[in-house]
Amino acid sequence: MWEYSDKVKEHYKNPKNVGSIENADAIGEAGALACGDKLKIYLKIDNGIITDAKFQTFGCGSAVASSSILTEMIIGKSIDEVRKITNKDIADELDGLPPEKMHCSVMGHEALEDALKNYFGENQTPHNNDNKEKIICNCFGVSESDIIKAIKNGAKTLDEIKEINYAGGGCARCIPNIKMLLDRYVKKDTEVNSVQFILKINKVLETDVAHELGKDSGGIELVNVEDKDVYVKLTGTCSSCKNAALTLKNFVEKQLREHVDEQINVIEVK
Repeated sequence: MWEYSDKVKEHYKNPKNVGSIENADAIGEAGALACGDKLKIYLKIDNGIITDAKFQTFGCGSAVASSSILTEMIIGKSIDEVRKITNKDIADELDGLPPEKMHCSVMGHEALEDALKNYFGENQTPHNNDNKEKIICNCFGVSESDIIKAIKNGAKTLDEIKEINYAGGGCARCIPNIKMLLDRYVKKDTEVNSVQFILKINKVLETDVAHELGKDSGGIELVNVEDKDVYVKLTGTCSSCKNAALTLKNFVEKQLREHVDEQINVIEVK
């Protein structure tokens, strides 16, 4: 059972500004009956100030409460002020919404945006959205770049993404897209890290290790790397040295553990 704040309950039981405005200056819509929620908002605007706002909604109690509180938030404010309102602001004004109901505040925000676009005309809106970041999680306003950044900072799972920026913690409609980004970028980072790991190993072998072995006309070649196992082939005099095993463990492996990764295991390939 979801917990609702007193404000949500109050605005659901006694919603404010229900209805329509005749000759409204702007009308916006969001949602769809097929998804269970639909909202229509009407605005009266005078000299850039929203003087009246009303709504009609079909949906759950959270949808009614979100629409009701939104009209109260915008009446008396300038268009510039109203444009700054986010779906999170709507939810905060209600003292919070259950994560599963955050999409209701998103619907209110989208209806408001649609109304303002209607007011200015699609091609005349002061805020050009051509360069606007792609929003993946509408419930918490998390963009695609925010999620990619979280992955770059170490997030590898959906739960770790949620812990960092809450994406996917609301209505869950964005989860397939988040998983797609995880599949794409976690794999990419793993491949990049693997290549960098091998390059570091090879650099140590070609400089520090080869230099020392070369003093006795010996050498070493990198054959393969599997996880932390490094397969090498000794060359020159080292290939027939009876102390080859000790050389690998006491010198080669020690160098790689010190300069690359302390869990590396060196394995000789004949």
